[in-house]
Amino acid sequence: MPTAVIDLWNELFGAQPDPPPLLVLITGLVALLVVSTGLPWRIARNAVTIAHEGGHALVALLGGRKLRGIRLHSDTSGLTLSAGRPTGPGMILTLLAGYLAPALLGLGGAWLLAGNRITLLLWITVALLLAMLVNIRNLFGVLSLLVTGGVVLAVSWYADADVQAAFAYTGVWFLLLGSVRPVIELQRMRSRGRLPGSDADQLARLTRLPGLFWVGFFAVVNLLVLLTGAGLLAGAYLDKLPLP
Repeated sequence: MPTAVIDLWNELFGAQPDPPPLLVLITGLVALLVVSTGLPWRIARNAVTIAHEGGHALVALLGGRKLRGIRLHSDTSGLTLSAGRPTGPGMILTLLAGYLAPALLGLGGAWLLAGNRITLLLWITVALLLAMLVNIRNLFGVLSLLVTGGVVLAVSWYADADVQAAFAYTGVWFLLLGSVRPVIELQRMRSRGRLPGSDADQLARLTRLPGLFWVGFFAVVNLLVLLTGAGLLAGAYLDKLPLP
């Protein structure tokens, strides 16, 4: 096997050096600040929308539905269209996946970071964005994925280990924390009658369980995943603290 291939394999699947212990805590605080403030959240929320629509698309394909396309909009909304039975488990799981996807992706990222697989996490992210790009059907969506993927690729290729770690930890914290706020926003808009076709209301029509039940389900699952992911990252933080 060529040396270059072996080196690339080791780079991807080998564990990177431990980042500074406080990095885990600081990046978590940065992500919390972004999620809890106005303008930074409105900008960064595009990443949550990408994960949300990607979740719909992936589960639709796994459930045997035909993916028609994905649209991402400048107001951070999105739309994923798929063809197949309008009822049944496949459609229900497809609708469920959107609000759960950011948290579950964050959990997967936290698991990789706990093992110091920072480069692998960044390259998986690029691969997922490329896979999603071929199904984007509007210009803003294409630009969003190209910019996001370009930034991740540049960090993974050119940045030193500490910068990669800071970027990866901030991104994972952001997905975990940022999965909760859209659920709150969803119920706020539903209460004002502004989202009659939301995922929760479509699930209500398919299952005869009220939309509020599904909003609560999204909230509980995402909070549990956030706690689990935070536990993984906190464990990584404690493991990296110097022994007395």
